[in-house]
Amino acid sequence: MSDLPPELCAILGNSFYIRTTMTRRRSAGQRTVQTTYYWNGKNQVVLSGYPGPRDWVANMAANPVVTLHTVEFEPWYDIPGRAQALWDTNDRLPHLFNFIGRWTSRPGFPRRRFGLALGAIRLNRKLHLPWWGPFWFARRVFDSMPCVVVTFTGPPTLRSDGAPPALSERRPH
Repeated sequence: MSDLPPELCAILGNSFYIRTTMTRRRSAGQRTVQTTYYWNGKNQVVLSGYPGPRDWVANMAANPVVTLHTVEFEPWYDIPGRAQALWDTNDRLPHLFNFIGRWTSRPGFPRRRFGLALGAIRLNRKLHLPWWGPFWFARRVFDSMPCVVVTFTGPPTLRSDGAPPALSERRPH
């Protein structure tokens, strides 16, 4: 699945947002959300965002078949995928480090501060030191960030009916 069209590779490499259509776990209806992501340069994206519980993570954990939709540049693509919600800290950290590292390259982001902090946290983990001091707070943030790895399961298709699907309204609890 590494034979992605060059224009799709450019889109995935330069964009910060992606839409994902999934099946709701309770109603079985379709839901489309927009999240930030990290692309591994091959056949996976890591979806994440602000810390806290997210319905879309629970939906993907219950129904892992999803469709990713590019949104920031044309042409627009749909990519079939299979989602895997990660819950274990050790499984999540490498993906979240890459995700945050990508955000430090975003224009206007306080790159230097976050880059230094991320480097210190990576070193802490590499040395297997305890989560003490400021690292304790970092661990709380990482533990509460959503982390879903989506592996592409088929060839991407150009979206023939125009723009990506609209975002779904969030249902009240």
